[in-house]
Amino acid sequence: MYDSLAMTLSRRSLLSTAAAAAASSLLPSKLSAASSSALALPYSYGPHPPLSPAVVRAHYAQLDAILTQPVLKRHLFPDPVIIDTLELLHYKDSYLCRVRSRAGAVGISISNSNQMQSLYPIFVNRMQPFFPGRDARDLESLVEEVTVFQSNYKLQGTAIWVPLATIEFAILDMLGRMAGLPIGRLIGDIHNPQISVYQANGERGISPEETIEHLRADLDVSHAKAIKFKLGGRMSHPENPPDRSRRLIPMVRHAFGDDMVISADANGSYTPEQAIPIGRLMQQYNYAFFEEPVPFDWYEETRQVADALRIPIAGGEQEPSLHNFRWLTANSALSIVQPDMFYFGGMVRCMRVARMAHAMGRLCIPHISSSGLGYLYMMHFVSAIPNAGKYHEFKVFNRDLPFTCATSTLGSTDGVVKVPTGPGVGVDIDPAFLAKHSVMTS
Repeated sequence: MYDSLAMTLSRRSLLSTAAAAAASSLLPSKLSAASSSALALPYSYGPHPPLSPAVVRAHYAQLDAILTQPVLKRHLFPDPVIIDTLELLHYKDSYLCRVRSRAGAVGISISNSNQMQSLYPIFVNRMQPFFPGRDARDLESLVEEVTVFQSNYKLQGTAIWVPLATIEFAILDMLGRMAGLPIGRLIGDIHNPQISVYQANGERGISPEETIEHLRADLDVSHAKAIKFKLGGRMSHPENPPDRSRRLIPMVRHAFGDDMVISADANGSYTPEQAIPIGRLMQQYNYAFFEEPVPFDWYEETRQVADALRIPIAGGEQEPSLHNFRWLTANSALSIVQPDMFYFGGMVRCMRVARMAHAMGRLCIPHISSSGLGYLYMMHFVSAIPNAGKYHEFKVFNRDLPFTCATSTLGSTDGVVKVPTGPGVGVDIDPAFLAKHSVMTS
């Protein structure tokens, strides 16, 4: 009834010899229509032997060349765009960044409020002072230089990346409004003007029957053609109820049928010895991908699981390091990279990850925090990458934020959301709401 996803080609030998585009014709025909359309990965899966050192060195050389390529289309701005002020604004649970150029151009971003309520002192004291007087056209170098400013690199992780992403989104909004272009066209070409979504269920600690019931209710709203749910106990904690995952994997397939694209996220619940049998069960029921089977910073173990399974392995939601993504892609540990727009420090850094993945024939399905307008930033990013997965997580927009969008409803219509095409981020925040905010100072 379900495809075994049996493959006959070695993805590693294929990756070491052929460009991703040329290899796309080698996808075996045994993939079901749902799985092949959901993944469209231009190589086959394991099990397979480790890559040779020569192949890994060749991958690193290719990735290093890619990392030297610019992201922001600086040529769109012939004259300097000097930042005059950059402010963090606060009202109740809302944290906004407002940037203004000396010529009067303005950009605004909505931060991840769940994180910023703890991180605002880092924004105000260690990040904000760096930017006034700088040329916004130098955004890529500014992203690098601010990590050295006041030794901010010592805080690497969400502590600096969330504030930096908040700043970057405001600068991109300002530049987009100046150029009359959406953010996606500042950092790439538009490959995906609309995005098909998957419906995610983030619950643990409930029965398989309750999980399926909640997924059905959510699908009544989004009408998505793909779903994802949680496995295990999260970061190696015991699962509750016991054996929930082994029951849930076949139950979800039976409940939603062969045409539904299904994936699952373990959030680092397992050791390799535990993850591999779970992955084989997912293969049996034709799941699209297995996300974070082991803790996110277990790099060798992630590759061990990938080597043992045919199902694609996804990860990167918690990854703070570009260099670690380089290792994960060069060593074929991930089939799908998932940098988070906020947790990884913004679109410039995420674009570099997507480009490395593209060179190695892999997909990018970015993760995004649910607070603020995080989903909107993810949409703009996905619109501009050629190797986006077919389905991306759907998060209902925060309607507590009063804004208007002239070019998209921002809702899911038959499982598809249209990316805004207006300048900058493509939405306008209610001025009366902005006026309620106060400027945060040190």
